[in-house]
Amino acid sequence: MTLEKTDAVEVFAAGEKGRGLRTTKEMLAGEVVFSEAGFAAVVFDSLSMQVCHSCFCRQANLHRCAQCMFACYCDRTCQGAAWEEHKQECAAIKRLGKAPNENTRLVARILWHTQKHTGKVSDNQLTTLDLLEDHISDMAPEDLKELKVAVHNFLEYWPSNSKQYGVEYISHIFGVINCNAFILSDQRGLQAVGVGIFPNLCLVNHDCWPNCTVILNHGNQTALDTAFHSQRRIELRALGTILEGEELTVSYVDFLNLSTERKQLLKKQYYFDCECEHCSHGIKDDLMMGTQEIGGKKPSVDLVKQVANFSLQALSKIEQAHTERNFHEVVQICRECLEKQELLLADTHLYVLRVLRMISEVLSFQQQFQEAAEYARRMVDGYAKLYPPNNALLGMATMRAGVTNWHAGLIEVGHGMICKAYAILLITHGPHHPITKDLERMRTQTEMELHMFKQNEKVYHSMREVAVHNKPSASQRGKVQ
Repeated sequence: MTLEKTDAVEVFAAGEKGRGLRTTKEMLAGEVVFSEAGFAAVVFDSLSMQVCHSCFCRQANLHRCAQCMFACYCDRTCQGAAWEEHKQECAAIKRLGKAPNENTRLVARILWHTQKHTGKVSDNQLTTLDLLEDHISDMAPEDLKELKVAVHNFLEYWPSNSKQYGVEYISHIFGVINCNAFILSDQRGLQAVGVGIFPNLCLVNHDCWPNCTVILNHGNQTALDTAFHSQRRIELRALGTILEGEELTVSYVDFLNLSTERKQLLKKQYYFDCECEHCSHGIKDDLMMGTQEIGGKKPSVDLVKQVANFSLQALSKIEQAHTERNFHEVVQICRECLEKQELLLADTHLYVLRVLRMISEVLSFQQQFQEAAEYARRMVDGYAKLYPPNNALLGMATMRAGVTNWHAGLIEVGHGMICKAYAILLITHGPHHPITKDLERMRTQTEMELHMFKQNEKVYHSMREVAVHNKPSASQRGKVQ
């Protein structure tokens, strides 16, 4: 049964899953199925002083709002663009004397926006927040207690001169946020910096091996006149060919978890039992817990269990050391853990991949690129055997590994990985996303360097050494003297 539709998609009754979205025409890989302006969004509490509350760009030396002393902006242009959305929030923060947490701020922005737009942002919005599931009836007693506290804190924050809402409706909005909010990344797509609500996106159901992905497009905020700024929006992009009438799906969780773990995460956060093909049949679980053969034989169950337990303890220590920015200890524990895992656990084993990710990132940060490059290559090889071919996380990991190998002087490997990453992100992010443009520049640069390398390796490495260490060449030194 069709309920409503836009040009490319329509809402339909999806059985036990409730409502869903399906296509009304065939879609090709990389095609934007639909885009949607944000209904409301806020910066995370932990990054409120480091991320612009207008364009969500992370940078140093942001300018604070002189009224509430909480909201921060790149400059007056960003501040002017955000004022319409911030002015009521600004007064509420001033009155309370402090800013409430991110969920409370998001609920308030949603309600102010609802008052202004009567629950809809555009004619292409297929649903309202009133119709979205809140799953309050499914919440555990401890979660209901937290919800009660959240509503109480909201009522303290909500201005008396704004339209008043009942506890039940406020609870509903908190519930909607809990199971429908979308995490926002910075403009380069590299870090989660905030959270927002996009009603149409809330209608797209989950599949662990989806046919779509969601990317945040921050729009163009470069014009001096804010009237020429384009809206922040999400884009739902096809990962492959989607036939007319096929249901659209995205993955609510990272695929790199065992099917039982993914099901637990989905049940806890989204209150449904995943019955997708990959969960039902445990597809790729064997690779995620894979072992190597020793002399043509699999290692004993007890030995594998011993190494797995050691790996779990090591990962906990690694996380703690990383949080404390004790990077030397991170590397030391990672090396010890990889030595224990060697010849026993496959490079597709989740514990191996988590250690490889951490040690490659930390060594790259320390500019120990030669060693980092090897670990990064192993990690991406494992990822490629587990993730769908057009997966944003696979693309990002491949990009980082390519850059690491490039910095290590391994130009052939680096260029190849950067090209692979570019091909993936063209589909998942599109050609105009900042990170895709960055990759295009890197692809051009590494292609030039690769051409130079093939002409004369010795000259290439000599010039690269000069560039890396910022030292003049021999001829330049002669000129200086």
